[in-house]
Amino acid sequence: MPILGIDEVGRGPLAGPLVVGAVILPADEKPWFKELKDSKKLTAKKREALSELILAESASGLGWVPASELDQIGISKALCLAAKRAVKSVQALHTPFSQIIIDGNFNFLKHTPLEPYVTTCVKADALIREVSAASIIAKVARDKYMKNLATKYPNYGFEKHVGYGTKVHVAAIYKYGLTPEHRKSFEPCKSISNFKAPKNPKKNTTKIGQQAESAVADYLTANGHTIIARNHKTYFYEIDIISAKNHQIFFTEVKYRSSNSHGSGLDAITPVKKRQMQFAANSYLKYQNTKFKSYNPLLAVASVTGSNYGQINWFPLPE
Repeated sequence: MPILGIDEVGRGPLAGPLVVGAVILPADEKPWFKELKDSKKLTAKKREALSELILAESASGLGWVPASELDQIGISKALCLAAKRAVKSVQALHTPFSQIIIDGNFNFLKHTPLEPYVTTCVKADALIREVSAASIIAKVARDKYMKNLATKYPNYGFEKHVGYGTKVHVAAIYKYGLTPEHRKSFEPCKSISNFKAPKNPKKNTTKIGQQAESAVADYLTANGHTIIARNHKTYFYEIDIISAKNHQIFFTEVKYRSSNSHGSGLDAITPVKKRQMQFAANSYLKYQNTKFKSYNPLLAVASVTGSNYGQINWFPLPE
C-alpha cells in the first residue's frame, strides 16, 4: 500500500521559511531504506547523502511558505499551505498512493479532498520511513536556504542556528535589527517590529556624558547598588546604567544639567521616552540577561548638575 509521508521543518524559528516535505518511496526495496530515520538523529553529512538519494529515486515534493507570507496568515494556515504545495508537487508526478501519514497530531490536509486518506502519527518521522524521508529532504533544503541566507546577512549566524531563537541570534537581532527574513509575528521580533524605537538611539559618547554617568554609577554603588552594565547599546535603544539592589533591578537614564534651573531630569522623561525605557528594560531581562528575570524591574532617572558632577538627584520613576 503506497504511502505518502509528510513532515515539516521550521515551525518554530524566528527567521526563514517554513518547509514541508512529501515523499512516496519507490516500490522496490532500496539499500538506503534501512538508514532512514528522524532527520534530527542524523549527521548533516548523512542527511545530505540521503536527501540526494530520496530526490533521485522517489516521488517527492517540497512546499515553502516564506516568513512574510507566514506573518500574514499565521503558523497554522502556513503549515496547511506548505503541505498543500508539497503534495501538489508530488501529484504532478502521477505516482499513486493510497495512504497519507503526517508526523504529529495536526492534519495539515483537513478540509481538502485528501482528508479521508490522512493518518496523523506522533513520532512518525522516527517510525515511518516515508515520513523520515520527508523530514530529511525538508531539513536539508531549509538548512541550505539558511546557509545561503548567511552570505546575504553575515552578522546573524544563520548558518549555525538556521533561524532558531538562540541567545546568539536574539543578541544579533538587537544589535543589527530585523531582516526581511525575520518573522514579525514571532517574539521578540513582533515587539521590536511594533515598537517604534529610534533606529539610531542616542550614543552618549561625549566627555560630559561619560563623566556624568560615572558620577551616577559611583553614587549608586555608594548607596548599595551593584552596577550590572553601563552604556548598554543595541540597534534599538541605549540604557545608561543598569544596577541591582535588594532583588530589584534599576534602569537609569542619566541627564546632565549645567544648573538646577534646567529642571530635575524628570521633565526629560516624556511618555514616549518612558515607553522606550520600559521596552528596553523588558527586552534586556527577557532576551539579553535572563539571570535577573526574577528581579523586580524599575525605571529611574538621575539628574547631574555642577561643573564637578557633584550634585546628583536620583529617583525611580512613578509607575
